[in-house]
Amino acid sequence: MLAGYLALTFAAAFAGAAFYINFAEHPARLELDARALLTQWKFAYRRGFLMQSTLAALSAVLGVLAVFFADSWWWLGGAILIGANWPFTWFVIMPTNRALMETPDTDADDTARGLIEQWGRLHAVRTALGVLAVIAYLLALR
Repeated sequence: MLAGYLALTFAAAFAGAAFYINFAEHPARLELDARALLTQWKFAYRRGFLMQSTLAALSAVLGVLAVFFADSWWWLGGAILIGANWPFTWFVIMPTNRALMETPDTDADDTARGLIEQWGRLHAVRTALGVLAVIAYLLALR
């Protein structure tokens, strides 16, 4: 059962970090001029990617393991939801990330700002997947 508790813990950390990004960090960065906005996004993205990808992967693996030690398929549901962040990021968000990373800070303009605004909307899906995974894991514990 330890696997389930750890899956929940990592999913909650992921969801909390994603929520913070969407409701605090991202709106604050949008107040910056285009060049500072792009520069800040790049620094935050590099650090956030490593943290959030690790949390999602650990939670998904532990959620799958929990299915074998508990009588609830909710563990698998939670693992699928948190794990869905990987393909969603890779196939849906990554083209925007690449375009932003390839834009020199000195060339930041309204196009870059628009991409960062789009990124924020896409990241909100990651937040929702994290919250739904936490709910599924909590249902597994009941």
